[in-house]
Amino acid sequence: MINHRPIPPFDPTTPIIVALVELDEGPYLMSNVIGVAADPGSLPLDLELEVTFVERGDMKLPMFTPLQESAR
Repeated sequence: MINHRPIPPFDPTTPIIVALVELDEGPYLMSNVIGVAADPGSLPLDLELEVTFVERGDMKLPMFTPLQESAR
């Protein structure tokens, strides 16, 4: 899902990609996908992702970026 409504503390001009991510361990985690255009054409199903932690205030939140081909 691509959310175009502003949600604090995020930048209100940037769409947010909300995804249900299946972890290698089995459970699912609802999070954001960052580092990719907010365009359905650039978000295929089963896109391989890697976790990154983004600092928001005094917390670090898990978010996901597309897996880099060079990391394989």
